Amino acid sequence: MSPQPSIRAVLADDHDLVRSGLKLLLEMVDGLKVVYEARTGIELIESVQRLRPDLVVTDISMPDLDGLSALAQMRAVEPPPKVLVVSMHDSPDFIRRAVQLGAAGYVLKESSPLELEQAVGSVMRGHAYFSAQVSQKLLQAKERSPEELLTERQLEILVLIGKGLATKEVAFKLGLSPKTVDVHRARIMERLGINDVAGLTLYCVRHGLIDPSRGA
Repeated sequence: MSPQPSIRAVLADDHDLVRSGLKLLLEMVDGLKVVYEARTGIELIESVQRLRPDLVVTDISMPDLDGLSALAQMRAVEPPPKVLVVSMHDSPDFIRRAVQLGAAGYVLKESSPLELEQAVGSVMRGHAYFSAQVSQKLLQAKERSPEELLTERQLEILVLIGKGLATKEVAFKLGLSPKTVDVHRARIMERLGINDVAGLTLYCVRHGLIDPSRGA
């Protein structure tokens, strides 16, 4: 019998070729075994709940449920897995949100195989790991994040507006009155210095609140 892997990993990416390549690279790490490959965020959550892996390596842009939403749900799993994000998105806001939601590492898909191996090792030792390009992006970013500028309720409303929902739809979804939503929207616009709904949508995309690759 082959020895039990010391690191059981779940890999999530909706592109088959990318996922196959990542699996080959990950399994070059001594003792690591990819025990499940997920194509969607929902598959990722279900596999983590069922298999309780040590490590999750995930993309951000995926169907059904994006990687950031999946990260938020994985925090409830006991014990929570270590999470390494491997993504094409280099927006400082995507990176910050991933870390806030529990990611221990973030590397870009253009990174080298050696860097991926270093990232896995660092994350599994309990340390954070950011590729050089990611660290540079974070250092260059000076704009305050949406979480610093808005309340949690305002963020909820902003995202729904950014996704194209009308005031009544937002109100129904959140159990608020349309008038309350209008008041929140006015305060959001004031705080962000934005004067129209199109500007709010662009803000959501730019700050990683909406995944631009999914158009929503």
